[in-house]
Amino acid sequence: MTAATSITVRVPLAIRRRGGRKLVVTPDGSAPGATPARTRADPALVKALARAHRWKRLLESGRFASLGELAATEKIDRSYLGKMLRLTLLAPDIVEAILDRRQPIDLMLPALIEHLPSSWSEQRAAIEP
Repeated sequence: MTAATSITVRVPLAIRRRGGRKLVVTPDGSAPGATPARTRADPALVKALARAHRWKRLLESGRFASLGELAATEKIDRSYLGKMLRLTLLAPDIVEAILDRRQPIDLMLPALIEHLPSSWSEQRAAIEP
């Protein structure tokens, strides 16, 4: 009769929140199987993009005379509205990547609205993995 032996395997990984869900991220920064399994865009980013473009249309149409007036109507902080409107300046290919859920796994809304360069080439360089 042989004695039972056990083997312990340790795999370094991180668990990150993504769109309200938890995602396992491997040491190289990728999520195992994440690329083919992606079927939905990040809800937080998509919602933010939709709101930003809606607010931009409301301002451009003249329905609201200022950011302050729109912010009061929407019951949100004026500075938040200003930050969110920056999303309308995203390069079209970045918006498409977000909607197709091809953006880098660590591209999150807070970082995107805080540190968004104005030129499209700088945006691409800033978010490349």
